[in-house]
Amino acid sequence: MDGARPTLEEVAAAAGVSKATVSKVLNGRPGVGEGTRTRVREAVRVLDYAPSTGPRDPAPAPSVHVVFDSMVSLYALHVLDGLLAAGRELDAEVVTSALAPSGAPAPAPLGTGLIERLAARRRSGLVVVTSRLAPEEVAACRRRGLGLVVVDPINPLDEDVVSVGATNWAGGVQATEHLLALGHRRIAHAGGPTGSVPARERLHGFREALESAGAAPGPVLAAPEDPPAFTVEAGRAMAARLLGAADPPTAVFAASDTVAVGVLQEARARGLSVPGDLSVVGFDDTHGAMWTDPPLTSVRQPLHDMGRVAMRTVLQLSRGQSPDSHHVQLATRLVVRASTAPPGR
Repeated sequence: MDGARPTLEEVAAAAGVSKATVSKVLNGRPGVGEGTRTRVREAVRVLDYAPSTGPRDPAPAPSVHVVFDSMVSLYALHVLDGLLAAGRELDAEVVTSALAPSGAPAPAPLGTGLIERLAARRRSGLVVVTSRLAPEEVAACRRRGLGLVVVDPINPLDEDVVSVGATNWAGGVQATEHLLALGHRRIAHAGGPTGSVPARERLHGFREALESAGAAPGPVLAAPEDPPAFTVEAGRAMAARLLGAADPPTAVFAASDTVAVGVLQEARARGLSVPGDLSVVGFDDTHGAMWTDPPLTSVRQPLHDMGRVAMRTVLQLSRGQSPDSHHVQLATRLVVRASTAPPGR
């Protein structure tokens, strides 16, 4: 024997009977001659067959690996909370890793090596959150049959890649229309990296709202591209350029809450009051938006729900089922707080 556990088929073949007959003998049921019973029992002894007499072990719980670009943001924690909640509901194990450990200057590439390791460990699927994906990494997931779902994809992906995000364009419109309704006309945009798909969608919404209102295009700055940055530091650097202009804006729409915090810091450093001298709108509406001074008006992304949908979808893919949609976009909504007011209030 090669060490593999003998099967019911092997016992039946050794005894010269059917599997049904072997089952009858093992379970003590009638309808089998004594000679046949003896042959079956001898085959069981020789092969050292050990049938299970109790309930079968349940199938192992599905295991999903989640990769973040970084785990140091409130955005990541909100999405993770949704992933974990859905994992508990669906009895799935959630394993996480980050491409940029705390203190690292930039995220490392995902790499096909990780995908090969996940497939070898029989992971049920892979969820990638706000990280850049290369075509060869997508191809590796397909080749190894590893379900893939991307949350807020940074770079454009093949149409067949399943993604979960928010209505970024509509959120950009909501933020800008709010500032226009307050009476602002000199509205600037402190954006995200130019290579980020969500950042570009928010910028397009900003421009669309201004154009629809007949307002002049506001100044637009983008965060550093290498590494891609939705950071406080990027927000402060952009605000310094905007507020240092000869005709500074009366309002800034920031591409994320962290960028908005940088704008608030720079405004305070220049002795400007918010919202008296400058109105600021963020994007994400993480818990941190309520802790700023003043509390931040922000476009709420349903981050928790995005995590839940991503987990449910990747488990669908792992079962060979088609996703409900290849590109899920959950609705954003504006949450108005104390960081916005009419100009010159």
